[in-house]
Amino acid sequence: MRASAPVTHELWEHPAYRSVFRKDALSIGLILPLETHPDSPMPTMRDHAEMAQRAEAMGVAALWMRDIPFYDPSYGDVGQIFEPLVYIASLAAVTKKIALGTTGIVLPMREPHILAKQVNSLDQLTGGRLLLGMSSGDRPSEYPLFGIDFDTRGERFRDAYQTYRTVSEQHFPVFASSRFGKSAGTLDLLPKPPYGRTPTIAVGRAQQSLEWIATNMDAYLGFVPGPANLDQFARDWKEQVAQSMGSDAFKPAAFGGFLYLHRNPDYPFRAIKGGFAIGSRALRRFLEQAREAGVSHVALNPKVTPRPYTEILDELHSEVLPYF
Repeated sequence: MRASAPVTHELWEHPAYRSVFRKDALSIGLILPLETHPDSPMPTMRDHAEMAQRAEAMGVAALWMRDIPFYDPSYGDVGQIFEPLVYIASLAAVTKKIALGTTGIVLPMREPHILAKQVNSLDQLTGGRLLLGMSSGDRPSEYPLFGIDFDTRGERFRDAYQTYRTVSEQHFPVFASSRFGKSAGTLDLLPKPPYGRTPTIAVGRAQQSLEWIATNMDAYLGFVPGPANLDQFARDWKEQVAQSMGSDAFKPAAFGGFLYLHRNPDYPFRAIKGGFAIGSRALRRFLEQAREAGVSHVALNPKVTPRPYTEILDELHSEVLPYF
């Protein structure tokens, strides 16, 4: 099986992919939960539907769900608690157009045939609002629960991805996997993706080379680079896409992480664990620099900010979102 992924005309017709990842433009998304809880590993999830509607009305491009199956106190973070694909279905029912994505499904711990059925169903039912971010996972404590060797997660990621793409997109596929079964072409998985395929995004490197990601996936969402590293971040990706797919190829680069939105609007960029601290006006300048470098999307998670989430949204709405 081979799962190379040129960005086809059909994929650019995919509503979420087209709205979130535009060449020479930058969009802004929010990583859930849509509340701050800097001193607790668990959000309350109160008013989450209303906050999603508010984010959509403000012009936020995407809402991103994390995949954390179990609570590990040593990590102290459970994301939005709810299983991401189930939660996407819930949020799709209370919103209209905003893209709904994962950052990212821990693919080595997922059964790819069932994942394909779930993802294709969601993309069909939401009218193309789904973006499938995939990762290899970074919590060794979870892997024994699934009977999987943590050290093989990179190889398992590739195998699961190829199986997922094959059964998702091919009609009556013929394939064989050492981990995920085989088919002689007598069975077909339905439904198929509404736009040929559901866009897949590497969240982090997923234990893969940048070359493999550029060849096989539809976008790359990396960790937050500092202002001095933005140009290199975007250049490395663009050059790898050109080498893997041709000089005219375009696949989007993005980054995401925690946002500590400082009360001083001009507070300069400062790296923190898993993200960065910054003031709102400085954030606008940083994102303008990212856009100029060629970054297409930024996913922000303000959970670490010790301020009410509504206050953060209001400030992003007035100081940042109108410029992108």
